[in-house]
Amino acid sequence: MRNPLFLACVLAAASSVAQVQTDADALDQMRNDVRYLASDLLEGREAGMPGEKLAVDYIAAKFGNVGLMPYGDNASYAQAFTFAADPVRGAACTMQIGRSKPKLDEQWFPLAYSAAGLARGKVLKLGYGIIAPELHYTDYADTLKLKDRIVAFSVSSPDGIHPHSKYLAYHDLQARAQRAADQGAAGVLFYNDDPTAQAPEARFSAKVKPIGIPVVFLKGDLHEKLVIDGNPCVINVDIARPQRTAFNVVGMIDNGASNVVVIGAHLDHLGWGEEGSLHRGEKAIHNGADDNASGIAVMLQLARDLAEMDQARGNDYLFIAFSGEEKGLYGSNHWTKNPTVPIAELNYMINLDMVGRLDTSNVIGINGVGTSPAWDEVNRVLAGGLKVKATTSGIGPSDHTSFYLQGVPAIHFFTGTHADYHKPSDDEEKVNYDGMLRVARFIESLITTLNDDGKLAFAKTEEVSTENTPRFKVTLGVVPDYLYDGKGMRIDGLTEGKPAANAGLKVGDVVVKMGAIEVTDMMAYMKALSQFNKGDTTKVKVLRAGKEEEAEVTF
Repeated sequence: MRNPLFLACVLAAASSVAQVQTDADALDQMRNDVRYLASDLLEGREAGMPGEKLAVDYIAAKFGNVGLMPYGDNASYAQAFTFAADPVRGAACTMQIGRSKPKLDEQWFPLAYSAAGLARGKVLKLGYGIIAPELHYTDYADTLKLKDRIVAFSVSSPDGIHPHSKYLAYHDLQARAQRAADQGAAGVLFYNDDPTAQAPEARFSAKVKPIGIPVVFLKGDLHEKLVIDGNPCVINVDIARPQRTAFNVVGMIDNGASNVVVIGAHLDHLGWGEEGSLHRGEKAIHNGADDNASGIAVMLQLARDLAEMDQARGNDYLFIAFSGEEKGLYGSNHWTKNPTVPIAELNYMINLDMVGRLDTSNVIGINGVGTSPAWDEVNRVLAGGLKVKATTSGIGPSDHTSFYLQGVPAIHFFTGTHADYHKPSDDEEKVNYDGMLRVARFIESLITTLNDDGKLAFAKTEEVSTENTPRFKVTLGVVPDYLYDGKGMRIDGLTEGKPAANAGLKVGDVVVKMGAIEVTDMMAYMKALSQFNKGDTTKVKVLRAGKEEEAEVTF
């Protein structure tokens, strides 16, 4: 516990923060920022789309007006990065089995992990495409040759598709298709002959990587007359997998200090919906006024104020508007791996994500206070009249996570979720600007309070929440690298005391197999994880510095 004299100093600092702009001016500025960023003109600011670039240009102009030094690429404010966009199916998808030409969508469709290209060969039915040595079951004969064959599998299993199936670990269709591809099949055709089994989805995702050969699903009961051994089959799958470029916006207040404070907020949102939207209905623009035009507006206000505050001279301040947060912390991941300021110079990081809906309870959520003992100060700051509800973990679904994983004390300010979250109804008129100003004043007071403390000590936190969702009964205790574009799931962070760390897995390991399931990408990893229960033990195969290693993991 701090002594009373120290507490008196803290309160004095809180009351003496110089408000360079009047409250009225600050409110006008933030209102203008949110109204532009959350306008239909920007079409939801989806990363890599034209609306995002409008937001980037707007924020860069604001940085210039404040006088921030450019700290992006090539002496500019923008830092570019590329990522895989959602695949787009072309018009040239065709299929013929024997003399029949099934109609695209109506009778067949390519699956998300299908490669683009032509597959030609004779049909070979191979049951379910399962090899389960421990159950003494295989659909593959020792002498089987799959070269130039279109291999056909039922989506079911020897004892059906249900939670108590002995073959639960082998239900994943992508893993079955990958096995056929590895053994030389020209293509894979799935069909459903089990009324209790669900058909696979037709939706594509950038998180799903192609396995190298065309893979399709034949709908209905067409398989009864078409999926016959020896029947000639030609499949052409037309899928484009484009790369997009998105931009972080980076600017510096250079006070000539030895340490740098990062203040960040993500600029992107969900565009017209797509993956991540909770909207059910016709496509509509998701303007993301609270998520996260509010965070950008508060960040810009902090830049305006800190540029003039004498009490803030003890640090330099790096302001970063991150893109790609909604797709998996892409922008902050990229910056921390390609920093424009050495990580060693970073003092701490403040992340603003959804700070536009302060309600009458006056409660502000501050996540990550366990990442440094110095964050105890959040409970002593009086500016803004806010009540703090703190959590300790450095891991969470926002950009502070990327900095915590680099050993930087990092906290996340958050005014709470609401019924408009990830819906088209998250619009500007619902934003609480007075609440945003109170958040800004709170942060300014916190910064000036910490100004004379030197570099904050970093602390690891115990809990991890990225896998704490209902679909998983267990956690591996890792943070995936969502920008990793190779085969498998690359580990970007570990939590001590969790299964991965206990088994000796390391940051940088690429998980390529869990139990019997091949891990080809993030979606395959999540499917594999969902197969296990608490107390289960399994082998996990990883690539470490290019070499295969195997560890035994107990959940």
